[in-house]
Amino acid sequence: MVSLIEMPQTVSNPVNRTVPAPEATAAETMIEISDLDFAYGTNHVLHDVSLHIPPRAVTAFIGPSGCGKTTLLRCLNRMNDLVDGAQIKRGFIRIMGTDINAPGLDVVDLRRRVGMVFQKSNPFPKSIYDNIAYGLRIAGITKRSRIDEAVEKSLRAAALWDEVKDRLHVSGYGLSGGQQQRLCIARALAVEPEIILMDEPCSALDPIATAKVEGLIHELRTKYTIVIVTHNMQQAGRVSDHTAFFYLGRLIEFADTRKIFSNPAQKQTEDYITGRFG
Repeated sequence: MVSLIEMPQTVSNPVNRTVPAPEATAAETMIEISDLDFAYGTNHVLHDVSLHIPPRAVTAFIGPSGCGKTTLLRCLNRMNDLVDGAQIKRGFIRIMGTDINAPGLDVVDLRRRVGMVFQKSNPFPKSIYDNIAYGLRIAGITKRSRIDEAVEKSLRAAALWDEVKDRLHVSGYGLSGGQQQRLCIARALAVEPEIILMDEPCSALDPIATAKVEGLIHELRTKYTIVIVTHNMQQAGRVSDHTAFFYLGRLIEFADTRKIFSNPAQKQTEDYITGRFG
């Protein structure tokens, strides 16, 4: 799961932002981010971010490169712990009411509950079957029938079963790029997460593979809370229910995706959506 994190540029010139969304009730919130400041050493990347992400929906993070959206995404399962000097300066993140940075929290369990799909597909150098079974075995599941069932269920959920069911013991590297990305999604689903984080999951894919992954996201939204980082605004419009726009490390606006793209409340959002910068 270790991955190099692209460091955003140091931000400056504070910008105005709107209150991102009305206060949500606990039942309407899966992820609560409050007054979050985050830094890599002296590089202050996120400033005063507050956001309530609802359950069983797709929330997209958009904004120009270096605006902090990937950093925030990786805060949600503490992937930034793997970067020297990374630290939350202020604020908190709660998932289903639990502070994920509380002392003694089981980070391994957190990353099971909050799965991650990276920008570039990263199958293990193992068979298709063993890619899916790996997380189950790490979790202590050894019964073959249970693993078999989970492998099939996960590959079906990732819309990949029919394409690979007759070659489960072939290396995952033998799949196409789009199939490898869906294999990584199936691997994340196998351990039964509650949240799936996706960091530019289609950026390296061709249009046909992208359409398949987007169709998969549409199907998964009814069962999982999905947070996706994308530079592709058309993709955000197609797959997300809610969109958060970031600029210079600050949350500028958060609203229903249709509102963000048709009637944004902030001029900065409008300027980005219409291509005046970014």
